[in-house]
Amino acid sequence: MSLPVLLAVGVVGGLGAIARFLLDGAVARRAGRAFPYGTLAVNLLGAFVLGILVGAALDGDAYRVAAFGFIGAFTTFSTWALESHRLGEDGRLGLGAANFAVSLVLGVALAWAGRELGLLL
Repeated sequence: MSLPVLLAVGVVGGLGAIARFLLDGAVARRAGRAFPYGTLAVNLLGAFVLGILVGAALDGDAYRVAAFGFIGAFTTFSTWALESHRLGEDGRLGLGAANFAVSLVLGVALAWAGRELGLLL
């Protein structure tokens, strides 16, 4: 990987992290914090966009910058897992399991839908 691509992944990754922070906060302000709706929204949107990139057959450096840089920094597996775990620790095991299951099922469905849309582009 060339230095310009590496730098682009870093810069675009920073933008992805900022976008995650802003979207998560906006969703949480509207929906509340009893359930991690912000993280759910971020991860589902990321799965959909990544599906579009794959379906559109974006490759090479453009794919690395968009997928690994932006989407990689935008989505967050660790926060999703931690929030699910914390719901269980707080005695809300059903919500924790729901967060885990809904994220998995809808994430895969949206990645597929994004890929199908990307094939049309």
